Amino acid sequence: MRISLIGDSLTEGKPGISFSSILQKRNKDILIDNYGKAGDTVISLNKRLANTTFPYEYDLTFLWIGINDVYSQLLGVKPQPFAKNHQEFKQYYHQILHILSESSTKIVTVTPSVIGEKLDNDANNTLKQLSSLIHTISIQYDNVACLDLHSLFKNELHGLNTSNYISTSAIKILFDVLLYKKAVRIDHISSKRGLYLTLDGVHLNSVGATFVAEQYEKMVNTSIQNDVQKADVIN
Repeated sequence: MRISLIGDSLTEGKPGISFSSILQKRNKDILIDNYGKAGDTVISLNKRLANTTFPYEYDLTFLWIGINDVYSQLLGVKPQPFAKNHQEFKQYYHQILHILSESSTKIVTVTPSVIGEKLDNDANNTLKQLSSLIHTISIQYDNVACLDLHSLFKNELHGLNTSNYISTSAIKILFDVLLYKKAVRIDHISSKRGLYLTLDGVHLNSVGATFVAEQYEKMVNTSIQNDVQKADVIN
């Protein structure tokens, strides 16, 4: 089985811990290609994919995009254009799905996780709306399933006494990339900031990366199971 991971810095795994690496270590018989790129929004990802020729036909593709369409508005620097409203977001998201459908048998859309571990902030309320929109888009396609990571993060954080820390400085994010490369240092600074799943309110620490890898793995196993059941029916 060959899988592609499409997304932004959360998929790329910098800053913070790479869930992709954890997923690969847990599933050594599966080939995983990571196409994450820091800073991508739904608009910039669509442009990037339109100019990308994938070297393989993938059995399964994960699409995790959308958080920067909200998060970049909190940063002092806006390196990529972001969707200005739901209609624009929906337009580009559909285009991305059409592109990915040409190189992948199945697609799993992944809703944006969190911006800040205190879930009642404005950014997370906006992400909740985007998550609902992504689910609505996804059910229009026969080959697409949706992993509601936003709700899973919300459930995981429920009742925890986490801080409201969010890194809103592009320079500070760059420092995190340069200074915190080892898991022990990433998890230490995450703990000092009063966070549970993230390094900075967005990017993943060890607990968060493992949690995401586990959710992706469940979707992979479901896909494999469905393929086996279809084969049994045919035989």
